[in-house]
Amino acid sequence: MLILIAGLLTTQVATLSIVSRDRTENSEVLEFFRLNERAHTLAKLLYAAPEGQRKQLAATLSNAANQLTLSDQPTVTSAIASDDSLAELEDVLVAQLQEFGVTDARIRRVSAKPQDNVAVTSEPPGDPDAGLVERQLTDLAADFSQSDGLAASIRFDDGRWLNFVAATTPANPLFTTETLPLFGSVAAIVIAMSIWATRRLTAPYRALEQAVKCIGEDVKSPPLPEFGSSEYKSAVRAVNAMQSQLREYVADREQLAAALAHDLRTPLTRIRLRLELLRKSPLRQSLTHDLNDIDVIARSVIDFATYEIVDEEQEKIDFWSLVDSVADNYPQVSFDKPSHESRGLICIGRPIALRRCVTNLVDNAVSYGGKAHISLAQNGSNILLTIRDEGPGIPQAKLDEVFQPFRRVENSRNRQTGGFGLGLTIARNIARRCGGDIKLENDPRGGLRAELTIPRAA
Repeated sequence: MLILIAGLLTTQVATLSIVSRDRTENSEVLEFFRLNERAHTLAKLLYAAPEGQRKQLAATLSNAANQLTLSDQPTVTSAIASDDSLAELEDVLVAQLQEFGVTDARIRRVSAKPQDNVAVTSEPPGDPDAGLVERQLTDLAADFSQSDGLAASIRFDDGRWLNFVAATTPANPLFTTETLPLFGSVAAIVIAMSIWATRRLTAPYRALEQAVKCIGEDVKSPPLPEFGSSEYKSAVRAVNAMQSQLREYVADREQLAAALAHDLRTPLTRIRLRLELLRKSPLRQSLTHDLNDIDVIARSVIDFATYEIVDEEQEKIDFWSLVDSVADNYPQVSFDKPSHESRGLICIGRPIALRRCVTNLVDNAVSYGGKAHISLAQNGSNILLTIRDEGPGIPQAKLDEVFQPFRRVENSRNRQTGGFGLGLTIARNIARRCGGDIKLENDPRGGLRAELTIPRAA
């Protein structure tokens, strides 16, 4: 959008610059034409008059605004023109006025002198009785009196010089107090229409971005509709193809988990039956312990593989009641007294999955910290659940590692005090599918603090 607006503004500025340059060039040609016509008229009049009456005629034609003299010396003293345009104009005048006895012509540019300005009308500029045309003529006359001009000296064959000054038409600046609002309005309209058109063109891509986020939260979300421009439809087809492949991958993992559950439980059951035959054998206790570990590992892997496959409808959930019911199952957990605000914290999500998320966080705090302290509050448009334990905490560099599957921090979390490193992984995945997240921090008072953020329902 910035590139588009910058391009439009650059084009507008370039166009105005070209117009300004063309105005200057055309104005100069027009002034040359006016000077040529006036010189032709004056030369024709003076040539036709008797020699004794030429000076008197020149004085009669002269006025305050257009001074005209006939003298023995030229007012343009230099015989060399200041530029090629004036030199060519001098040649044109001599060629055209030869029939009227003109033998030489000199032209130079002159600047207006404030002290030479003379009023050309008796009416004051601010006369309230003056009409529109009269005021415009007065203003134009004032502008002419203060404008630059072209001084010309034309010599006749009798040696006398006709001297006069042709005032150039005052060129109004392109940007004035009257034109700037117009240019600004046009630029504002163009920019506003460009923004509107750009946002309208990019609206499908914003919808695509939102839809991709939904796919990241729920791979079973409906496919994107294919409409709009060809580029957008191509992008949608690619996203839908990706979603289809993800669904196939998830389905394969679900089948793998089901097969793993079936294939592992059958031999485990047979091993348990055979252990019963060992009666008081010294190996029985060791094998039973190892068998229980295998059973727990198998169930953990199956849970991790199938937790997001469960087809559960989303619904409104009283989050305080959900947390309170989870905390009731743990005598080591203290839950802050509810306030009126926390009682009204409602979110939208899958009840079973969200309950499992909170349970995993509480179980993790109890298992590794001994005791857990829970508080619930509103944080802007989100619900904030804080769970603080009394354990040794986690090294700062490893706070993100514990979210990886089967990742454990040996210094503070050993196999004798907890599971197999899947609880936090599952909890964060569930939170993110609900549009939230989980963050771990070492509490300054000691222990680890887990913060679960869930969007609050409108």
